[in-house]
Amino acid sequence: MNWKFWKTSYYGTNAESSTLANIVRILFGLIALYLIAAIIVGAWWSRKPDLFDVAANAQAYAAEEGVDNIVTGYTIATTFHRITDTLLHKTGGYLSNDRFPPGVWLDNMPNWEFGALTQVRDMSRSMRIDFARSQSQSAEDKDLQNAEGHFFFDNSSWMFPQTESEYAEGNKLVRSYAQRLTNKAASDGQFYARADNLQSWLEGVESRLGNLSQQLSASVGKRQLDLALAGDANATQSTATELEGDVKTSWTKLDDIFFEARGHTWALIHLLRAVEVDFKDVLEDKNASISLRQIVRELEGTQESLLSPIILNGEGLGLVANHSLVMASYISRANAGISDLRDLLNRG
Repeated sequence: MNWKFWKTSYYGTNAESSTLANIVRILFGLIALYLIAAIIVGAWWSRKPDLFDVAANAQAYAAEEGVDNIVTGYTIATTFHRITDTLLHKTGGYLSNDRFPPGVWLDNMPNWEFGALTQVRDMSRSMRIDFARSQSQSAEDKDLQNAEGHFFFDNSSWMFPQTESEYAEGNKLVRSYAQRLTNKAASDGQFYARADNLQSWLEGVESRLGNLSQQLSASVGKRQLDLALAGDANATQSTATELEGDVKTSWTKLDDIFFEARGHTWALIHLLRAVEVDFKDVLEDKNASISLRQIVRELEGTQESLLSPIILNGEGLGLVANHSLVMASYISRANAGISDLRDLLNRG
């Protein structure tokens, strides 16, 4: 057998081998460059949006629409619009429904988005049910009624229809509502700043923050008694549960809950600041303005820069920090403040 012929047939000529090796090197180089670029872009996309001034934001909207004065409810409506617009058009856009790298590799920002979206949904419902209605028997605002359905659309749908288009359509309806609030020639757009309306929304906020605080605190694990039926001798529940059990957040969920809480509090800070503007008279009448400002101050601590590349989960007073417990402490204090604020609003 001719060894030279067999070698040439099996391996190819030196030129062919060299060409193939170059192609492989180029492919690996391109893949490496793509991965490096994706990591850099992913890190950039994972930066949370900055806080904004709700009063200046309302003034900017008013100037754009040629509005002379800021009416009751306009600051909340325009703040709501800005929050949703930021959710959709921040750096990297809306990432929760991404199916391709680098978006599909990211989970911190999608969890942040879900937290902010939950506050958007809650406020959308409160605006429709409470703030835009004078009493329980009055008709709902058509724009807010239609907008709410768009905001409750699946947050991870990426085609037919796309999540972004649904939320954008809902936001357009909220903008229409804000514009009608300032229309002096008609009275079909209304916002009623009353203590009972504000209490209703704050009750939902208190429940959300309480849930977040519990999930964050469970990062270290604890034995907890079942208090579901406490305080009512005649209370019942569907199925029996153990009197005492272990409650601990899975280590794979720690960062998810942490960044979801960051999204919740980012949106809530702006909504509470807007409430201070639109409910100014109500708050001053109850001597509650300072209480609201303290709640916002507590929540602002949740937006401090995170210096660690990962969410640490140290044990209580151990050597390593526990970021979840730090976040829980801010949220718990804010939650206690909201409870006190609701009590102030309920007084005559």
